[in-house]
Amino acid sequence: MTEDSLSNLSHETRTFAPSAEFAAQANAKANLYDEAEADRLGFWEKQAKNLLWDAPWSEVLDWQSPYAKWFVGGKLNASFNALDRHVNEGRGSRVAFHFEGEPGDTRTITYADLLLEVKKTANALIELGIKAGDRVAIYMPMIPEAAIAMLACARIGAPHSVVFGGFSADALISRINDADAKLVITADGGYRKGAAFALKPTVDEALTRENKVEKVLVVKRTGQETAWNSSTDIWWHEIVDRQSAEHVAQAFDAEHPLFILYTSGTTAKPKGIFHTTGGYLTQAAYTHKAVFDLKAETDVYWCTADIGWITGHSYVVYGPLINGATQVMYEGTPDTPHKGRIFELVAKYKVSILYTAPTLIRTWMKWGEEFPKAHDLSSLRLLGSVGEPINPEAWMWYREVIGGNRCPIVDTWWQTETGGIMISPLPGVTATKPGSAMGPIPGISAKVVDDKANEVGLGHGGFLILDKPWPGMLRGVWGEDERYKETYWSRFNGIYFAGDGAKIDEEGALWLLGRVDDVMNISGHRISTTEVESALVSHPEVAEAAVVGAADEMTGQGIVAFVILRGGVEHVESEKLIQDLRNHVAKEIGAIAKPRQIVVVNELPKTRSGKIMRRLLKDVAENRAVGDSTTLADPNVMKLISEGLNTSKDED
Repeated sequence: MTEDSLSNLSHETRTFAPSAEFAAQANAKANLYDEAEADRLGFWEKQAKNLLWDAPWSEVLDWQSPYAKWFVGGKLNASFNALDRHVNEGRGSRVAFHFEGEPGDTRTITYADLLLEVKKTANALIELGIKAGDRVAIYMPMIPEAAIAMLACARIGAPHSVVFGGFSADALISRINDADAKLVITADGGYRKGAAFALKPTVDEALTRENKVEKVLVVKRTGQETAWNSSTDIWWHEIVDRQSAEHVAQAFDAEHPLFILYTSGTTAKPKGIFHTTGGYLTQAAYTHKAVFDLKAETDVYWCTADIGWITGHSYVVYGPLINGATQVMYEGTPDTPHKGRIFELVAKYKVSILYTAPTLIRTWMKWGEEFPKAHDLSSLRLLGSVGEPINPEAWMWYREVIGGNRCPIVDTWWQTETGGIMISPLPGVTATKPGSAMGPIPGISAKVVDDKANEVGLGHGGFLILDKPWPGMLRGVWGEDERYKETYWSRFNGIYFAGDGAKIDEEGALWLLGRVDDVMNISGHRISTTEVESALVSHPEVAEAAVVGAADEMTGQGIVAFVILRGGVEHVESEKLIQDLRNHVAKEIGAIAKPRQIVVVNELPKTRSGKIMRRLLKDVAENRAVGDSTTLADPNVMKLISEGLNTSKDED
């Protein structure tokens, strides 16, 4: 990135203030900003006191950049805070999870039920020789036992490493070995797109390579035929069901590692981001209550993320359960058995808070309004977005079609590394702009700076940095201290650089512009892919777009765009449509951003978490062999895209 930082091309003037009624009852009021500003550490100490601690802390923060210790000397147990406290305080009969399996099987699990299962599972782990400090790998479908396994590990102080159930044997074994896991918890399989898929064979394949795994604990989910090694494999029900229902949770130091979660390294092996107990839980619980305005007695909350990602850790397992929320957990895919499945479940369980990804919102736009309109969504009162910047038009569609123009939208920015939400509107306070995460939440300091770490002025773009430590921050990269310092703290001395570009508009709202790696250099202008994608999606015929900068002799890079049309739009690669789209981008953000080439596609290359793999599109746009596509939800997508590109025309 040059000293010019990022060009600020698009402008958004629409704003939506919370209703007087919503503002009056909101958990988080405007005074939180003042309170956090006046005494940041005191503010976080107050949030930490909402947890139950077995021993108090002697110091709120010990900061020796880049190493933080929060709530020094304090002791607590994550599982106790998520479960025992609710049962002890008389909330045991409250539903924790409404589970809906893809085939239509359901389970209603109360806090008392969940506590019982977690205690028995903790006892089973102890029988298997797992003790505090041992690492446990979890490779499971989205079923209650996944959350139970995490909480049982936390209960006995064994850091869990959840590996998403769509990853390959290679990805799994690299994560098992990096953490030196002693135990793998998995299932025979799960259900996806109307059929059972197997998980245990992937574990078996992974474990053919050298490893330190002693046992494999297997949940019977599908009942499919499963290869069995009687010396290592144990059925979950056979060992868990016979355990004692008594287990006293042990308190651990605030800095005791709670979990490791691997993020993909683009060039190197995955990074094992680890979080500790006290600070992480403080931020997960506070942000969940303040940003989603949770009323635990009456709300039904649904975060659609899988537990294999950080969103599933913070906003399915730890944050909501500490706050005593009632949640929906769904195993399957949004289009099985039909494209209205998510809306059907919102209506069935009267979901009031829905937290999902822009990718899914744009997919709904592509499918068409008839699917949400066929269901009663009047129970919804707040919508959330997570995973990547949301285009203004997708935001508006979410507000109008899903939220019926009455629900505040909290567009949240955070990372695996940050542990919890960092930038987001407060739903009862902030007048929101479509597509903007607006600003840091109370207690968080985030700034947009230039190459020299100077804050940029209004209307300018640059690097997003976090210049003050926060409780949920990563404590390192597991076993790779130098990599931790080099990756996150070396770009600006002693300041965390997230790797994202951002801009501050003329009114002070913050806009995330995606990874700095995704910035294109067009005729000397540094343009973010996000802005061009948003301009394309604002066209009435486009549901989703992905943009890359491809090498160009004339301009340095030329913009190549891949677009998916909305439902009901004739899928024709007509010259007129392509020209219309080029002109539309020029009108929205300037001629400099006019795509050199536009290709209409049916699908984009996405990982199973919904992230667009732009590097693969760049390979295609620059006529290179397509790189590793093993993490894609549909590996065939790239072949179709390559064929489409070869038949489309460059702009004259």
